[in-house]
Amino acid sequence: MAEKTDYKIELEVFEGPLDLLLYLIKKEEIDIYDIPIEKINKQYMEYLDLMRMLDLNIAGEFLVMAATLMMIKSRMLLPVEERPELDEEEEDPRWDLVKQLVEYKKYKDVASKLHIQELEQENIFDIGQDIAILDDGDEGIGLEDVNLYDLISAFNNVLKRAKKEVVGDVFSDKFTIADKIDELIGLLRKKRSVKFYSLFTDKTTKHEVVCTFLALLELIKLKKITIYQEGQFGEIEISSDEAPEEEFLELERNDEISSLL
Repeated sequence: MAEKTDYKIELEVFEGPLDLLLYLIKKEEIDIYDIPIEKINKQYMEYLDLMRMLDLNIAGEFLVMAATLMMIKSRMLLPVEERPELDEEEEDPRWDLVKQLVEYKKYKDVASKLHIQELEQENIFDIGQDIAILDDGDEGIGLEDVNLYDLISAFNNVLKRAKKEVVGDVFSDKFTIADKIDELIGLLRKKRSVKFYSLFTDKTTKHEVVCTFLALLELIKLKKITIYQEGQFGEIEISSDEAPEEEFLELERNDEISSLL
């Protein structure tokens, strides 16, 4: 697997367990008031395993939520007459979790609206001030709107399709995270942007998938790349703030032509 001694990915912004549950509920189009605990618990544990594989810092609250889901699942398996006596509105073992999720979602929605208002306010100018021309041609959404779990979900999809390794393949792999960082930077110097899934082929091994993904996370952390998404749960696109080499060459050619005129 990836050489964890080389890099320890510590993202500055890391969503918590409630964010992950809300993401799964939205992704699977589940009614928040009627959560299929067994299904959600299975997917939650799958994401937790992926985060462990990537050696991401997992806060204790993720493990607490895993234990909570297991407890709810076990209580729901009990016959109604064997469950602890509760108030009528709390007979459903999921109710406490539902209340947490609903409240948390309210705060997130309000925070999102305030953020939109802040961005709109930045584009309002008093009379007499210069008017800024904004480029709204890009329909993608910025990194702050691309959920970390979207990235992990995309990583999981690639990992499931990755070439199965035999013992000889593991030892023959020469990829490191540092190599993949250089490779991604080089690729983005040639192109303005690349699709996430285009970074992998049918011949890509699991070891290479992990190295590439960790390299991607490191570049996000270093603010060397920007992540866009074509709509909710859409395809993920990666771009660099630096202009591609073709643009530099074009500028140089234009300068040469100008000097001859």
